[in-house]
Amino acid sequence: MNNLKIIAVIPARYASTRFPAKLVQDLGGKPVVVQTYLATVATQLFDEVLVATDHQIIFDLLKVHNVNVVMSSDSHESGSDRIAEVIENINCDIVVNVQGDEPFVNKENLESLIGIFKKDIEQKIDLASLMFETTDLETINNPNNVKVVVDQNLKALYFSRAAIPFPRDGKSFVPYYQHIGVYTYRKNALLDFTQWEMKGLEATEKLEQLRYLEYGRTIQMVLTNHTGVGIDTKEDLDKARLLWK
Repeated sequence: MNNLKIIAVIPARYASTRFPAKLVQDLGGKPVVVQTYLATVATQLFDEVLVATDHQIIFDLLKVHNVNVVMSSDSHESGSDRIAEVIENINCDIVVNVQGDEPFVNKENLESLIGIFKKDIEQKIDLASLMFETTDLETINNPNNVKVVVDQNLKALYFSRAAIPFPRDGKSFVPYYQHIGVYTYRKNALLDFTQWEMKGLEATEKLEQLRYLEYGRTIQMVLTNHTGVGIDTKEDLDKARLLWK
């Protein structure tokens, strides 16, 4: 299985609720998304790296920087839909979704995700994603932080914005895990996703990964200590600029 063709796709939406146009902000002399692209290429883990954008401004800017970029529809409801459109006619086996607002790409995390599929000889795993353990009650109870419950083999049982599991007697006998939305997909699972109707769990929690579970697909979670440095606000950008120096 080591002859898998593995590509990375960096979704790059122009609009952002908390920080519009964040991906084109300067970081170390280049736009954030360009630095993310270069860092992803530098890992040397991928047969191809490309950026998928829904906006002409980002497309034109990336062309100036000689980035491998393609246009995608601006009507997609999820990241899976956007990436599926882009990779449908690309010859590949595994697709890694790299967040465009995380220029400090962690090679170790990406290697761990890719390694799941290299070892999956029977092709039983459809997706792999990241999680980290947290004991912070504010983090656990914050609905903006997605929690995941796993079985003994770290396969996802459920994702929720709620604090799961609920400690009925005031004590949890398992760790709490927060989900990091970096996905690695088997190509056929990603294309299947676009053909499935949204079901009740996804509609309730507004979490696209629940669609895979509702349709019986397997998500392998990977435990990590590297939580990444995302740029969601102007303050995050200021921190990233200091860290870049």
